[in-house]
Amino acid sequence: MPSIRQLEYLVAISETLNFRRAAERTNTTQPTLSEQLKALEDRLGAQLVERGRTRVLLTPIGAQVVEIARRILRDSNEIRQLTASGGKELSGVLRLGLPPTLGPYLLKLVLPSLHKAFPELKLYIREELPETLPRAIEEGSLDVAITSLPVQGADFVTQSLFREPLFMVVGADHPLASQKIVQHADLNGQDVLALSREHQLHDVIVSLCEELGARLRYDFEGTSLGTLREMVMMGLGITFLPGLYVRREIINDPNFKVLNLHGRSVYRHVGMVWRRSSLLQESYGQLAQFFGKAVEGELAELSRQI
Repeated sequence: MPSIRQLEYLVAISETLNFRRAAERTNTTQPTLSEQLKALEDRLGAQLVERGRTRVLLTPIGAQVVEIARRILRDSNEIRQLTASGGKELSGVLRLGLPPTLGPYLLKLVLPSLHKAFPELKLYIREELPETLPRAIEEGSLDVAITSLPVQGADFVTQSLFREPLFMVVGADHPLASQKIVQHADLNGQDVLALSREHQLHDVIVSLCEELGARLRYDFEGTSLGTLREMVMMGLGITFLPGLYVRREIINDPNFKVLNLHGRSVYRHVGMVWRRSSLLQESYGQLAQFFGKAVEGELAELSRQI
């Protein structure tokens, strides 16, 4: 049978298509990786990788073996997690993925109390675009993800954490800044800025603009919440930003005004996602409950301030 290490090398090659980068990712040398892949091919009696002068490709059978290798590595990692915890809930290393529009603002709020409650838990945190998170969980490179719901797939368990309000944000010198509550008619023809299409927040803002007659500025799409913030300050338009970001970056900044839209609440639904086949279902459910409770009070307090 192939060794776990050989399978790690093969998966790294499939994801990088480059021996040098695959060796760096697996913390080994390029000659060692090449030698072990050749040994794996000899053991299986099949060519898995095509080695050219300028590129590396998987053979058709190599691509099939990679999918099986990912499942083996995923299960192997869960066995290590389970045994390393010694039966204790929420201990050992857990690989958590989040989108960049959520990760920094949620984690800064929750991690201090999480570490105090579960000192033996060690989080490996990775930011990914929302569309890539389900695949990373499926392949086993992540254990859980916190992201906008819904996440499609029969192989996933999803647990709701909280509803995060999206607040209207304008520059302090914008004509709407003097209003505490904005009427729907006030947004008719307004320029609205949003994140690019790769972000789930984009679709929320598109629907809102269509409903209220606002004009979405596709030519000024933001690459991050920070770039949206700066473009709003410079007068390019208004935007809608998630509550946890507003709490940390906007609410006390005199360059901005946070407004309520009369009779219309805008939210994103945030939840935790993991594999249905995981051996650590109970621990992941406990982690989801902790995140949900930690955020609920903060968002309620933020809504009272605005």
